Amino acid sequence: MKILIIGATRGIGKALLETALEKHHDVTVLARTPEKITLDHSGLQVVQGDVLDLAAVEAAAKGQDVICSCIGVPITFKPVDLFSKAAHNILAVVRKNPGQKLIAVTGIGAGDSKGHGGFLYDRIFKPLFLKSIYADKDREEELIKASGLDWMIVRPAGLTNGKRTGKYHVYNDLTGVVSKRISRLDVAHFIVEQLDNPTQFGKTPLLTY
Repeated sequence: MKILIIGATRGIGKALLETALEKHHDVTVLARTPEKITLDHSGLQVVQGDVLDLAAVEAAAKGQDVICSCIGVPITFKPVDLFSKAAHNILAVVRKNPGQKLIAVTGIGAGDSKGHGGFLYDRIFKPLFLKSIYADKDREEELIKASGLDWMIVRPAGLTNGKRTGKYHVYNDLTGVVSKRISRLDVAHFIVEQLDNPTQFGKTPLLTY
């Protein structure tokens, strides 16, 4: 399968890049600073460009089966609009490519997963440090859900740099669920598994141990 990853220089995107190549997928990365991608692999193509540049996204997405948006921003107290602007561009591109899928990674606390992160996260950390980020992730999710396209929104629990275990919970019904932690590598594992056996498209799965 041909996969375009946006946001592959670190975090979940980097883990997804490594995992997808291990599974013999062909991966294209759209990166503002391509030199940050140090992996050398015959199945990897790195393209310079910004997700906020519609033409760059359109060019990188040609011939791809799926676009995976794994973008992120550092903690900030300023207004954030990267996620919604990126979604607007990506959705515009997917609409021009019939059959192309979109996978977007948001996080625990986005959309109707709000209130399922545990007391410290829900009452202290998220409102104090992530308020503007998650306000825009909510806008991103709303745009994707209303698109009518073939999408999946992945909401990981608190992220760790732990190993890939392949053992985690996937929740669609969040009744009574309080998320814990999950490694970036296991989030990547879930996404790649969904490429081979798609069961969660049109859904917003929460991933947690």
